Amino acid sequence: MELVLQVLALEPTTQVLGKEPIVSFAILLLVILVVPILFERLRLPGLVGLVFSGVVLGPSGWNLFQSDSLMINLLSEIGLVYLIFVAGLEIDLEQFRRRKGRSFGFGSFTFCIPLVIGTLIGRILGFGWNTSILIGSLFASYTLLAYPIISRLGVGNNEAVTITMGATIFTDVGAVLILGICVAVGHAKVFSFANLLTLSGWLTIYSVAVLVGFDWIGKAFFRRSGDDEGNKFLFVLLSVFLAAVGAQLIGVDKIVGAFLAGLAVNEAVGEGPVKEKVVFVGSVLFIPIFFVDLGLLIDLPAFVKSIATLKVTLLIIVGLIASKFIAALLAKLVYRYNWQEMLTMWSLSVPQVATTLAATLVGYRAGLLPPEVLNSVIVLMLVTSTLGPLITGRIAIGLTSSTVDELVPTTSSDLKAEEINIAFTIVVPIYNPQTQQYLIEMAALLARQVKGKIVPLAVATAAAHMDAPQLEASLQRSERLLSKATAQSRVLNVEAEPVLRIDDAFAEGISRVAREQKANLIVMGWGKRTGLRARLFGNVIDGVLWASHCPVAVTRLVESPKKIQRILVPIENLITPALQPVQFAQLLAEANQAQVTVLNVCDRRTSSSKIAAKRSHLSLLVSKLALANSPEIQIIAHENVAQAILQAARLYDLVVLPFIRNRTSPGGLAISDVTTQLARQLTCSIVMLGEPQRAQTVVMTTGVHSTTAAV
Repeated sequence: MELVLQVLALEPTTQVLGKEPIVSFAILLLVILVVPILFERLRLPGLVGLVFSGVVLGPSGWNLFQSDSLMINLLSEIGLVYLIFVAGLEIDLEQFRRRKGRSFGFGSFTFCIPLVIGTLIGRILGFGWNTSILIGSLFASYTLLAYPIISRLGVGNNEAVTITMGATIFTDVGAVLILGICVAVGHAKVFSFANLLTLSGWLTIYSVAVLVGFDWIGKAFFRRSGDDEGNKFLFVLLSVFLAAVGAQLIGVDKIVGAFLAGLAVNEAVGEGPVKEKVVFVGSVLFIPIFFVDLGLLIDLPAFVKSIATLKVTLLIIVGLIASKFIAALLAKLVYRYNWQEMLTMWSLSVPQVATTLAATLVGYRAGLLPPEVLNSVIVLMLVTSTLGPLITGRIAIGLTSSTVDELVPTTSSDLKAEEINIAFTIVVPIYNPQTQQYLIEMAALLARQVKGKIVPLAVATAAAHMDAPQLEASLQRSERLLSKATAQSRVLNVEAEPVLRIDDAFAEGISRVAREQKANLIVMGWGKRTGLRARLFGNVIDGVLWASHCPVAVTRLVESPKKIQRILVPIENLITPALQPVQFAQLLAEANQAQVTVLNVCDRRTSSSKIAAKRSHLSLLVSKLALANSPEIQIIAHENVAQAILQAARLYDLVVLPFIRNRTSPGGLAISDVTTQLARQLTCSIVMLGEPQRAQTVVMTTGVHSTTAAV
C-alpha cells in the first residue's frame, strides 16, 4: 500500500492512468455504457457520442488516452475487423436474389457515380490518382442505418426499398476490393500493370476460395455441430480472423478478408441465436472501442484552424450527398419510381458508417489518406448518420408495400374446413405456479373457440446423468404442475394432453414438443430475464421464437382472461401481414363476447383527407379477413406513437402487439421499437404475438397469417 501511495504521490494522475491498462479499460467500458444512452436521449446516434468521447479523452481534450496505446490499438483493430465482418454478415442475400436485376442496376448507379465524383474531388484537391480513386471508393458504399425505421413503418417489401437493400452487396464488395487494390498499389515500391494483374489474379483466387470454401465448410460444420451454439460461435470467429490473415498473406488489407468471410458464412449462420451472439459481442465491446479510437485520431485544433481542412470537408459532404441523389434520380427515371420512393432510396443510401469508416482508417494508416481527409470523413459520418435516418423517417411514411396485393388472407370458413381434419393444438409451457392459471385459461378460451385441445407442457432440464437428485426434484415439481393444469382444464371443459419432457434446455424442449404435437400455437408466460445475460445467452422466449415452427403468443396477464371485455390492437403498418394480431384478438373476443378496436396512429400534421384515406384503407384490409364481427377502427393523429397508444390503452383490458424485429446495424445502433416501450409502460394485460423466425408470410393452420416478428 505504501508503494502505491508513493507512486501516486510522485507521478501525475494521467501518467498513472496511462500505465494501468485495467484503469483505461474500465474508463472505456464506462464511456461505452453511458455516452450512447445520453446522446440517444438528445436524439443523436450513439456512435456520434462515442466519437465525441474519443475527442474529449484524447490528445485534443483531456489527454487520458493516446492513439498509440497498445491496448486501445489491439481492441480497435479487432473492432475494425469485426465491423467490416458484420457488414458482410448483415447483407441480405435473399433481398438481392429477389430483385437481383434492379438491385444490380441501382447498385451500379450508386457505386459508379459517387466513385467518379469522389475521384474528381480528389484530383481537384491535388491528390494523386491512387488516393483519389480511394476517396471515390469511400463514396461508393453505404450503411442501411435507417432500416429499423423502414421495418417499423412496414414498408420493407416496397420494391424501391428492396433493391436499395439488395444493392449493398454490390457497393460494399466493390468498395472493399478497390480499397484492397489501392492499398496494395500504395505499398508497392514500383507500380506496373503486370504487378496489378498479378495482384488481381491472386485476389480473385483468394475471393473464390473464401466465398466457396468457407461457405461449404461452414454449412458442413453447422450440420455436424447440432445445437452446440458455443462451437458455432467459435467457428464464426475463427473464420473471420483466418480470412483476415489470408488477405494479408496475398498482400491486401485484412478487412478485405473479414468482409468476404462475412459474406461466406452469411447463409450458413442464417438468422438465429448464433448470429445474434456474434453481432452482440462486437456491438457492445469491440466496435464501440473502434469508434472511440477514431475520435482519438481527430486533431480538433488543427481541424478548426485550417481553412484547407474545412474546404476538404465541405467538398466531401456536398459531393457524397449530391452523387447519391443523382444515382437515386437515375433509378427513378429508369425504373419509373415515384418521387417518394426515389427520395427514400436516396436517404437510405446516404449514411456512411461501416465500410466507409473502416476503409478510411485503413487508408490513413497505410499513408494514402492525409489527416484532413480522415477528419473530413469522420464529419461526413456524423452528418450522414444523422441526416439519412431523419429524412427516411419523414419520407418513407405512406410508402406502399409490394406484398399487399400478393397476400390473400384465409377466412373463417377455411378455418372450419381445416378443423375437420386436424384438431387445433395449443402448447402451454408451465413453470411458474402463480401465472399458470391465467395461461391455462387463455389457452382454454382459444381452444374452445376452435374446438381444439391444449397440451400443458413441463420441461425438466438435465445433463448427462438421469439419476441426478436435481433431475428427480425437477420431475416431481413438473408432475405437480401438470396435475394441477389437467385439473384446471377439466374445470374449463377443454381437452388436455399433458406432456412431461426431459431436455437439455427449456427453449429446445418447448419447440421440439410443439413440433412433435403438430402445434398450431404456443402460449407462454412473460420471462423476467432481459439483462446482459439474456442478451448474451438468450432467454427462453428468444430461443422458442428462433426455433419454433408455429406462432408464439407471449402473455403478461394481470387478471383472468375470462374478464377481458375490451381489446386494443395497435397497427403501425397498413399492410395485410400486419393483421395477424387482429385475427388473434377477434378469436379471443368471440370467446368472451368482447369488443376489438384496431388503432392506427399517424403523424399530427396528417391532413383530414389523408386520415380518411387511411381509415378506408384499413377498413378494406380488415374486411378481407372476413371476420364474424367487424372490429372498431380508430385513427389518431399524434406526434408520438407510443404515447398515443398508452393513452388509448387506459380504457382497455388487453393490448395485443406484434413482435417487431429491430435489425441492428453494423455500428451497433438500433432505433428502439415502439413495441419495446409499450411493453415496458402498459399496465393492462398484454399479448405479444410473434411468428417463427424463418416464416415470413406463412399461413397458420387456423387461417391466421403470421406477421414478420421476433424478440
